[in-house]
Amino acid sequence: MTTLDIMLPYYGDVALMQAAVRSVLAQTDPDWRLTVVDDGTEPSVPGWFAELDDPRVSYRRNERNLGVTGNYRTCLGLVREAHFVLMGTDDIMLPSYVATIRAALAKHPGIGMIQPGVEVIDGAGKPTEGLVDQSKRRLYKPAFKGEVLMGGEALATSLLRGNWLFFPSICWRTEAVRTAGFRDGLEVTQDLALVIDVLQAGEQMLLSDTLCFQYRRHAVSISSRQAFTGVRFEEANRFFMDVADRLDGTGWTKAAKASRLHLSSRIHALTMLPGALKNKQAEGARTLLRHVAGADHR
Repeated sequence: MTTLDIMLPYYGDVALMQAAVRSVLAQTDPDWRLTVVDDGTEPSVPGWFAELDDPRVSYRRNERNLGVTGNYRTCLGLVREAHFVLMGTDDIMLPSYVATIRAALAKHPGIGMIQPGVEVIDGAGKPTEGLVDQSKRRLYKPAFKGEVLMGGEALATSLLRGNWLFFPSICWRTEAVRTAGFRDGLEVTQDLALVIDVLQAGEQMLLSDTLCFQYRRHAVSISSRQAFTGVRFEEANRFFMDVADRLDGTGWTKAAKASRLHLSSRIHALTMLPGALKNKQAEGARTLLRHVAGADHR
């Protein structure tokens, strides 16, 4: 059975990154390879990796900052195995993650994507489930027990209504991702874009309820001015409209309709509006209102 490539595009908090790496080192199944691609400049990081002295761990620092998509592409180019994970720099693999994924691959060797069971944690590592995660789980995520295979327009429609996946926990078939690639001009919607492109190429996803990953969702501080500018929703509008046109072109009209409505994203923007108003982000509030109202819906 194949070794699992774990790719970690890193930029940000050193302590959280170190916790993520330690969670990989603690896997019960030792057949993995971790590659960390550092897009930052923190001086202490290279020395910390040198001290790990584990032949399964590779570390490299980019000569210049590549940004989210650039670092994703660098990681993809370094994958050597048939399947890989693009792990979040602040997420945690529970000790059974690799064992769970490799067992699933043994049963479904040609699968394009595997979404295992995920627990949401807060910045302190405590289990949490906010309104956004609750609504996605209850309203959008398909109900199942054990495992289920999904794909095609049905899965695309479900995700475009409300993206209930946890991107850093997904195991990917390498060639499927290399064929699809990462789209230019996207950051916050890059994950959903990749899934939709892979689905349109005919790949399927295995959903499992076996809990083996912790996804860290940080609380958005009401005092954070940058969080309420509405920029992320401008990108979201462009993405959903573009995807709708692409889906119409391939006959996935139900999924295209869901993309144009992008209801979950509009509700999310509505929850951000009070923060924008409190922070006196007038332009941000207008952007959020346009997104809530579906001003770009066509």
